[in-house]
Amino acid sequence: MARMAMPMALVCFFSLACAAAAAAAPPTVLSRIAGLDAKLNSSRGGFAWVTGIDEKDLETKAQVSLLEDTEVGFPTLDSLLQWAIGHSDPEKLKDSARETMRLTPEELAKRRADIKELMERLKMPSDADLMRIAIKDLKNSSLSVDEHKRALDELLELVEPIDNANDLNKLGGLEAVIDVLQSPEEDIRVAAAWVLGKASQNNRLVQSQILQMETLPALMKMVTATSEEEAVKALYAVSAVIRNYPAGHEAFYEQGGARLLQELLSSSSTSQRLMKKALFLVADLAEQLAEAGGGLSSYVPEDELVESVVQILGSSDLDTQEKALMALKSLARVGSTHKTLKGVSGLDVALEKLRRTLEQLMLEQDHVELARDMEELRKEVAASLQVGRI
Repeated sequence: MARMAMPMALVCFFSLACAAAAAAAPPTVLSRIAGLDAKLNSSRGGFAWVTGIDEKDLETKAQVSLLEDTEVGFPTLDSLLQWAIGHSDPEKLKDSARETMRLTPEELAKRRADIKELMERLKMPSDADLMRIAIKDLKNSSLSVDEHKRALDELLELVEPIDNANDLNKLGGLEAVIDVLQSPEEDIRVAAAWVLGKASQNNRLVQSQILQMETLPALMKMVTATSEEEAVKALYAVSAVIRNYPAGHEAFYEQGGARLLQELLSSSSTSQRLMKKALFLVADLAEQLAEAGGGLSSYVPEDELVESVVQILGSSDLDTQEKALMALKSLARVGSTHKTLKGVSGLDVALEKLRRTLEQLMLEQDHVELARDMEELRKEVAASLQVGRI
């Protein structure tokens, strides 16, 4: 459908309102309208856009900043008109109106063209446009580490919608993010792993693409990093890539995933934060094993892994103990592991000790609800294994 020409009255009103408001507009607003602000704010999360871009990209970023700036935003023509009116002097508007009505048809046509050009510049760029810019910046080796980090931060938010995540590989972004997993900069590796995890969450297409690009081993290696943040984000990505995805489970086991989890759970150097995420993954994998058939059902969790989960019941951190109970409940659903659990020395003692601890916590107002929930979970584990006092 062809666009309708802007009515003359609207041209006049829009022109005079904007002209009158311009006199009162802050310099920062005028610079944004002119597209001259070199350090623009991103529309997503307040990140500063990188500057290693060409003129076309800068124009797109200027549009975003103008449209979604926290002080002045013009997502629609109506909102722009409202802003112009609100920042105008009524007397000046009247004077401008008289002057504008005396314009010749040629002058009005030029004014109409100027307004049309302005409105074209105010168009909101699509998510795909923003992703292309971020990917281009990420691939630009001449940019600084901070600028690459900003590009990854932008992608982190952009890939949250599943449609955008599906476009990541089409736009060349998936390969670009995977490439920087090898960056010498920790912040870049952490951000890249986070983006991969976010993009692959509940997304079979991206899970498959990451698996085909043989990225899982690199992520699993990052889980053993000395940096807690890097290890946590890498384990988050691993979990997202394989969750509810049989092919991902198989690849995880083939790459020594069970051994990796056992090492995390048994090491005294593993942080509580990483420990809890590892326990959550153990529970998730056990649930999938209990429900799966064929190849997956032939995988048997190693005795050492099961014993490590039992040992964690003695942790002093309630949240960690709860995650251990959840893992045990799921492991008990796996036939071969159920038998192993019943034979683990000290399980009944650990469950009974935990029962007494929870009993005391129920007397404290601050912990009563958590303690009750954990006691119900503890009873389920004890009942399923028929060990300890229920």
